[in-house]
Amino acid sequence: MNVRYYIEPETGQPHIYGHNVSEAEVEDVLSRPWEDRVGRDGSRVALGQTRGGRFLRVIYVPDPSPDSVFVVTAYELGPKAKRALRRRRRK
Repeated sequence: MNVRYYIEPETGQPHIYGHNVSEAEVEDVLSRPWEDRVGRDGSRVALGQTRGGRFLRVIYVPDPSPDSVFVVTAYELGPKAKRALRRRRRK
C-alpha cells in the first residue's frame, strides 16, 4: 500500500510525529484495522492495534489511485475509547 502523510509546513515533518506516532505504526493499523468507518468530508477512520501493542486512531483519505491513501493524522486512543473499542470487538 502506498501511504502519503500530511506534512506540517512549520516543521517539514509528518503531522503524526506531533502525536508521537511513527509511520510503521500507522501502516500496522491500516494493514489490519479492527474498525474502518466513514469519517467527515470524505475521510475514513481506522482504529486498531500496532504490533507494539498501542491502540491508534488513524484519519485518512483514500487516494484515487488504487491501494493508496493520504494520512491526515494519527494518535493514541485514550482509556475510555480503548475500552469501547474492545467492547465493540467482543460483540
